Amino acid sequence: MYARVIGTGSFLPGNPVSNNDLAARGIDTNDEWIVTRTGIRSRYLAESGTNSSELGLIAAQRALAMAGVAAAELDLIIVATSTPDFIFPSTACLIQGRLGNKGAAAFDVQAVCSGFTYALGIAEKFIASGSHKKALVIGAEVFSRILDWNDRGTCVLFGDGAGAVVLEAAERPGILATAMHADGSQNGILNVPGQVCGGQVTGDPFLRMDGQAVFKFAVRVLAEIAEEVCAKSGIKAADVDWLIPHQANIRIIDATGKKLGIERERVIVTVDRHGNTSAASVPLALDEAVRDGRIQRGHKVLLEGVGGGFTWGAALLEF
Repeated sequence: MYARVIGTGSFLPGNPVSNNDLAARGIDTNDEWIVTRTGIRSRYLAESGTNSSELGLIAAQRALAMAGVAAAELDLIIVATSTPDFIFPSTACLIQGRLGNKGAAAFDVQAVCSGFTYALGIAEKFIASGSHKKALVIGAEVFSRILDWNDRGTCVLFGDGAGAVVLEAAERPGILATAMHADGSQNGILNVPGQVCGGQVTGDPFLRMDGQAVFKFAVRVLAEIAEEVCAKSGIKAADVDWLIPHQANIRIIDATGKKLGIERERVIVTVDRHGNTSAASVPLALDEAVRDGRIQRGHKVLLEGVGGGFTWGAALLEF
């Protein structure tokens, strides 16, 4: 038994916030500084009170509509998020309740920006085992809640959003290979080193990053894991039709594509308009490319992500 993607969906909250908009809010930055270093021109920021479950719900509904699957048919729901609504219940359970599904297994996965590729790999294993038939996999984030808006080195990079896919059991392979890795010794280069204890915030509750260290690590592992899943499938990375990397920084995206021998024209890029939406970035880009017709039946699509932990994951799909 195999798993195939039969529907995609996404959602971005509100209106785009440009680099100039951020500067007008009093952040010490400007459009040229951000664009030359990251390629980001705008991002979407959720209004106060709008949580990951709300973004994920709309993305999920759109994916289910494309797939022609009723929420009641799902027997597995996985949400990748580092910004859940609550400590518990899980964001997956909250979305399940709002979809009206009862009985499906539902849980969250926390692998930061690799979260969607992790969740997709987990769902594929459930379906391949024969235990589950239809799965909903969501990446949803409101990273704007964990940003220090006085730190221009991080706050300009991130945005909010959600993306989702529906998987179903099939006799023909759709997910050709997946891979997941982590190196906890690298936890210090990208983290949120705080927590709530006894009702009080302890430590630093904001996202902190060593940009140069992240860049070097990301380019290396993204190239390695792309080669890994392609080797499992018996193809070369340069032969995939589309590469959809984690949308963190255009320099990382370009460097990864160059290492893999994939021309820029075959790399799906949304970071310029969405910023880094963490676990939502890959499914957001996937949905855009499916809906605008770039991804066609028979195309091989390579998804990959890298995030704090450090974690990294990839999946090779055939549509």
